[in-house]
Amino acid sequence: MGGASDTEEQQLNAEIETTPQPTRRRKRKSMVWEHFTVEAVAGGCTRACCKLCKQTFAYSTGSKIAGTSHLKRHIALGSCPKIKSQDRKQLALTSGLKTDGESPDPPKRRYRTSSYLNAQFDQDICNENLAKMIILHELPLHMVEHLSFVAFAQSLQPRFKMLTCEAIEAEIMAVYQKERHYLLQVFGTMLGRISLTIELWTTSQTLGYVCLNGQFIDSDWKLHKRMLNFMMVSSPHSENALSEVIGISLSEWNLKDKLFTITLDNNCSSHDIYSANLRDHLSNKNTLMLKGQLFVVRCYANILNVVAQDVIASIHGIVYNIRESVKFVKASPMREEKFAEISLQLEIPSTKSLSLDITTQWNTTYHMLLAALEYKQAFTVLETCDDNYNEAPSPDDWKKVEVVCSYLKLLFDSASIILAAPDPTSNIFFHEAWKIQLELAHAVACDDAVVSSVAKDMHEKFDKYWRDCSLVLAVAVVMDPRFKLKLVEFSFSKIYGEDAARYVKVVNDSIHDLYVEYVAQPLPLTPAYVELGEANASMNGNEGNSLTTPLSVVDGLHDFDIYISEISTTQSTKSELDQYLEESLVPRIQEFDILNWWKLNNMKYPTLSKMARDVLAIPMSMVSGAGGSLFGAGTGSRVLDEYRSSLRPDIVEALFCAKDWLQYLPTMMEPPSNALVKMEI
Repeated sequence: MGGASDTEEQQLNAEIETTPQPTRRRKRKSMVWEHFTVEAVAGGCTRACCKLCKQTFAYSTGSKIAGTSHLKRHIALGSCPKIKSQDRKQLALTSGLKTDGESPDPPKRRYRTSSYLNAQFDQDICNENLAKMIILHELPLHMVEHLSFVAFAQSLQPRFKMLTCEAIEAEIMAVYQKERHYLLQVFGTMLGRISLTIELWTTSQTLGYVCLNGQFIDSDWKLHKRMLNFMMVSSPHSENALSEVIGISLSEWNLKDKLFTITLDNNCSSHDIYSANLRDHLSNKNTLMLKGQLFVVRCYANILNVVAQDVIASIHGIVYNIRESVKFVKASPMREEKFAEISLQLEIPSTKSLSLDITTQWNTTYHMLLAALEYKQAFTVLETCDDNYNEAPSPDDWKKVEVVCSYLKLLFDSASIILAAPDPTSNIFFHEAWKIQLELAHAVACDDAVVSSVAKDMHEKFDKYWRDCSLVLAVAVVMDPRFKLKLVEFSFSKIYGEDAARYVKVVNDSIHDLYVEYVAQPLPLTPAYVELGEANASMNGNEGNSLTTPLSVVDGLHDFDIYISEISTTQSTKSELDQYLEESLVPRIQEFDILNWWKLNNMKYPTLSKMARDVLAIPMSMVSGAGGSLFGAGTGSRVLDEYRSSLRPDIVEALFCAKDWLQYLPTMMEPPSNALVKMEI
């Protein structure tokens, strides 16, 4: 029994050894198998069949496998008629293939594979991107010599040769020159005029810089602002230096005959000197519109900051006490709890929280005072029950704070409206300025001594701004079809009373004089006019015949033609401007787009639209949402840091200007896609 059993077991093992074992096929991991199936065909071969279009492709012939590259091309490059174009782009991204001449980013992989060895490397592109990174993020140029940064770059691409400081300067200048050439082409096709803004920068040395920005509206009625120059001058606060810098900039950019206005960012005391000198110096070289009456504009944000800082300074002692009071309460959780208990017992219905201000930003001081004002009773009680606290303002102090906050609110609301406008055209500033002028004028005449004393200094400063800029503000709002001259008449009647008609006449005459100057300029012959002329010629039967017989010779009405000609010379037709002013106002809606309105009415008012294009592009404020803070305390020069002050002036200009220009490139504006891609192990 035992021997037979052993023999059978040996035979069975022999059969197992001689029986061919089935080969284990490697699991297919390519993403193409989500779109293909494998089907057996005659002769022991297999073919890959597309699940969508059912087309088949060679896959294996016996032991030889064809691969999947041709299958990827089928689904990613448009061969499959069932896959939509947007799907192909995503498929190309996930498969690492190119579509429409683009080079998608390599797919993310969980492990390093040999495919990275085939990735293309371009030293020049890397150099340019490194220069742009330094420009856009204001990094120091000598970072290219930092050992840690060099090691990091080498770990990403061992073949990348790090640049020296001299080489990166050359790359930055190359980026600057490339973008400058493009902007020159833009200015060459600009239809209207350009308005400039001037900012002064100082350094720790005796030198300074002048920053010039240009604002204009393009042929598609889009508002643009670009930095033109950032030039070093020995005495930037000298009016002669400003005039020379502006003259050089206009020559470099071929804008000598296209200058419209200049907005200055200086302190109030020197503004008149700048205005007179600039107007006289540039009027000899440029054709200033309206004899230069609109030439120099004062920055609206600047006057808001000046007035706000002055009114806060008028109660600086009270502001100090309130600031110290807030510090005392917020010094420990125990004090905050005690203050909250007092507020609860007094039933103070406040939703505001106490906060400290930033002394260089007046809006934060306004919010600090506004919140403290609601807790004034709590501060008084706190002083009686806490011997360590003795900073509570008196009832008279709180009354002054209340008056100051009411006028700071007026300034704050005005600044907030300007900030809310993504592209603030000049027409929106008249609304804000005339309301402030009216409120301050009424406050000065108020019987309350506290109110009148607080408003007096504010009105003195703002009234000077109003007298200097009310004309350009009014001209701009007339270009708004929702208001035209009607708002000027209404607001002036409130401000000037019986003398309003005289001031309205000044605005009306200035608008008509400015329009006459635009009438004298030739209009460009647009394709629409050419087609209209050809159509009229065809309708009149004059197409292709320049010498036609006058109809009056045929019908005997020659005397009638002379009569019509005499009437036309004695009866002038309405101008575009008068027609525009007499038409009904456009309904006021919150979403109104004034530039789009003029774009749609460009053919109806070909001359007036040229005037509107230039007027609406005037930068009434040099500060907008993205350009800086409307609540900054500084009203003079900005300060260049020590590092940039040590660089060559041409490098400083390249860094500042290129950063401004690069931010408008689509590649810099669009963040990289966060779309998930499939990963191969």
